[in-house]
Amino acid sequence: VQLQASGGGLVQAGGSLRLSCAASGSISNRRYMGWFRQAPGKQRELVATITNLGSASGGSTNYADSVKGRFTISRDNAKNTVYLQMGSLKPEDTAVYFCRLRGWDTYDNWGQGTQVTVSS
Repeated sequence: VQLQASGGGLVQAGGSLRLSCAASGSISNRRYMGWFRQAPGKQRELVATITNLGSASGGSTNYADSVKGRFTISRDNAKNTVYLQMGSLKPEDTAVYFCRLRGWDTYDNWGQGTQVTVSS
């Protein structure tokens, strides 16, 4: 399965962006799909994940404290796509955002990353 991330760009502080991560195959039998980010000089960190990929709707979500209340992760099973709606963006949200598809065993697949830049 290949992961194609898109939707990054340049936005002013307070603005919004929606990232998409489209998988080339089914994700329903995987453990979770999520977004991570890496700012220059910093380690890659978790942003948000969503589980229950095989259920018809919903799914358990998990967020980093720094984005709670501002970001929302969701999925579209029919499109094998996970979204990250980002609002009230801050300059400290500037990073390369990566999507990740994790399996129940050793399966661990990363997308190519999309740049998000938030200007003050």
